[in-house]
Amino acid sequence: MNSIQRIKAALAGQFPDTTPILLHNFLMAVKEAGITHGQYRESPELIANTHLRAAENYGLDGVLIDLDTVVLSGALGVPVDLPDDVPARSHKPLLSSLEEVDDLPSSPDISRYKYVQIALEAARVLVKFAGNRLYIRGNCDQAAFSLACSLRTPAEFLMDIMDPDNAERVHRLLDYCCQATCQFIQRMAQTGVHMTSNGDSPAGPAMISPAMYREFALPYEQRIAAAAQAAGTDYMLHICGDTGLILDDLVKVGASAYELDFKTDINDIHRIIGPAAVFSGNIDPTGVLVYGSPELIAQKTRELLNVYRDIPRLILNAGCAIPAETPPENLKAMIRTAREFQR
Repeated sequence: MNSIQRIKAALAGQFPDTTPILLHNFLMAVKEAGITHGQYRESPELIANTHLRAAENYGLDGVLIDLDTVVLSGALGVPVDLPDDVPARSHKPLLSSLEEVDDLPSSPDISRYKYVQIALEAARVLVKFAGNRLYIRGNCDQAAFSLACSLRTPAEFLMDIMDPDNAERVHRLLDYCCQATCQFIQRMAQTGVHMTSNGDSPAGPAMISPAMYREFALPYEQRIAAAAQAAGTDYMLHICGDTGLILDDLVKVGASAYELDFKTDINDIHRIIGPAAVFSGNIDPTGVLVYGSPELIAQKTRELLNVYRDIPRLILNAGCAIPAETPPENLKAMIRTAREFQR
């Protein structure tokens, strides 16, 4: 099997020849390329070359195109900082009150935003040069709940959803954010990537209750997943933290794959997600990959692979973004263990 066939087999519920590997590694890839985040985010060709270099160095089956977590925030007008040495970040909200939702346009237009255009061009370059040998995942930033948190700040938006009198405006804001996310996904799909993806970490149980997740996040995640699949791509959803309380709900999103944190019990993931969709994860990116020994990393990797021994729906990855300071020999230990693993 080649790399694309390997991942496609896992997504189809068929056993590949070896466990596919697609990493959330843009922080480490930028560091190893010897460039700054300022240089990286400004050049589609540099983004593409950075990920191709990492895929070749580590023998990966796919690449994840990712700039930061505020591309859509910036596209909707949230003030964004662009430091040279770290990924971009937002520093204040767009909406100082929920009432300002009334002043938003009826629908967003993200197409003219510089970093949306750069992400899409990076995807086109990667598809041109590696789309027939590497599986390409185009990350489309924030899902609706996460994006609404950015427009209001997480603290303010969580206060907004606590008041039933706010429900109508809250859902209008979420709908607006959902439209923006779907626009990004549809444009990313047109580049020819194999998979699109989003993160919706503030929607996890670490921040809101399962009941709130079902009311304010799940319906929009379902719309986004449906839009991605209608656009012709596989779709992956990422949520940080312990998602054990909403695993049954996550299955209802209808995603092709779920990228979940190391804090979620792998046996619960196997039992609930395993029969329905691919699981991407979930080696601890800091405690194990950064600070662990190669022996510990090999042990944790084998533990994960053994849990999934009877189900092919696994893509090996860390539980979240792999830190820049991860020792290369540690990452190689995880990959080598997976390549040598016998079912």
